[in-house]
Amino acid sequence: MNPAFDTYIQSLAGRDVTVIGAGVSNSPLIRMLCSAGARVIVLDRNPALPREEWDDLGVDVRLGENYLDRVGGDVVFRTPGMRPDHPALDSARAGGSRVTSEMEEFFALCPCPIFGVTGSDGKTTTTSLIADMLADGGRTVHLGGNIGTPLLTRAGEMSPLDACAVELSSFQLMDMTRSPHVAVITNLSPNHLDWHRDMDEYTAAKRRLLDFQSADDFAVLNGDNPATAVLRGRGKTKYFGGHTIQDGVIDGLLPISDIRLPGWYNVENVMAAMTAVRGTVSDEAILETVRNFVGVEHRNQWVATVGGVQYYNNSIGSSPARTVATLLAHVGRVLLIAGGRDKKVPFDEMARLLPDHVKVLLLIGEAASQIEAAARRVPSFPPIVRCEGLAEAVAQAHKLAALGDTVLLSPACTAFDQYRNFEERGHHFVELVGSLHRSE
Repeated sequence: MNPAFDTYIQSLAGRDVTVIGAGVSNSPLIRMLCSAGARVIVLDRNPALPREEWDDLGVDVRLGENYLDRVGGDVVFRTPGMRPDHPALDSARAGGSRVTSEMEEFFALCPCPIFGVTGSDGKTTTTSLIADMLADGGRTVHLGGNIGTPLLTRAGEMSPLDACAVELSSFQLMDMTRSPHVAVITNLSPNHLDWHRDMDEYTAAKRRLLDFQSADDFAVLNGDNPATAVLRGRGKTKYFGGHTIQDGVIDGLLPISDIRLPGWYNVENVMAAMTAVRGTVSDEAILETVRNFVGVEHRNQWVATVGGVQYYNNSIGSSPARTVATLLAHVGRVLLIAGGRDKKVPFDEMARLLPDHVKVLLLIGEAASQIEAAARRVPSFPPIVRCEGLAEAVAQAHKLAALGDTVLLSPACTAFDQYRNFEERGHHFVELVGSLHRSE
């Protein structure tokens, strides 16, 4: 179905290929390389990684502290969490290796239009909306990227008549040399400054989504976000935002009241998706998707009502800006559970919202002291409860909440101090709330 992919697979036979990172997302890539006849080397920091499957496939597995010693081969696949200017990768390039990524290879081989989405907030919801709109419009859609599903290994099954909806992080974009046919930037605000050198580098990484577009391509940008309103694509550019709304109707098509997701930021996500696909699918398909779309797990996800108290899981809220947007989406008294590992982004903006939006602030994790300090600098800050972990925070919230309150997990931090990722943290929250619900 995809001759370019077939040629690519044939070119891998007998080549030395190094894959950095043996996590779940790279497993399909490793298996594909082995089946193509490549000599595969897998490098991973985790010394306890199960290796039986890779041993059976003849993979040379190198684990532990010195896993990046002597990185080389004909091709090296960089894991997104590794900076492209890492000395080990520079050394590999100097030795003649071609350093690439799963996403870079996919963009080169994908036979169908790519709808690529990045931004500081709203990427997953917008990408999922685009995928559903395209599917409701009759297209065969492949959803993946940073959203969790590898795409390169599926490129051979794709047809020019299909469409791809791809979420892209700044980590993936930093060294990309290709852009999607439709490039969507939902918004930009300080994020991942524990990984990027500064905001300029972070913005430049996001901007690469547009940098390699042609005159025939299309950019969709947030006209209400100062950082994206000044950008332009290399082809047609359209800005979504409040200027497209008249009498509560977006672009003369969609009443805001039809959107089932709470919060203005979700209105922006819907506008971004609508703008990206309008003209590709019918207006009827767009309306059908929006009216049926109830959200994505861990993104201001309603969990349960316990004793007249609403519980929401926004574990994806791993930056202060995400937590600010989610707080603004809730009307009434919120008991906010926050904390984790910070991204070197100030908590001051979030703290300024606390007096008007938060009844009790429950703090967990490594960044609890930084958040508390920011909160105490604000006049009339709410009561602060320090908790050992999420289980204690949920128990305390249950004790302190009254009829009509909302308990919101929106940590403003990453999960890496106590969990493997935000999904694991969110699932733990859902389990804890489920236990409360069952004991009612």
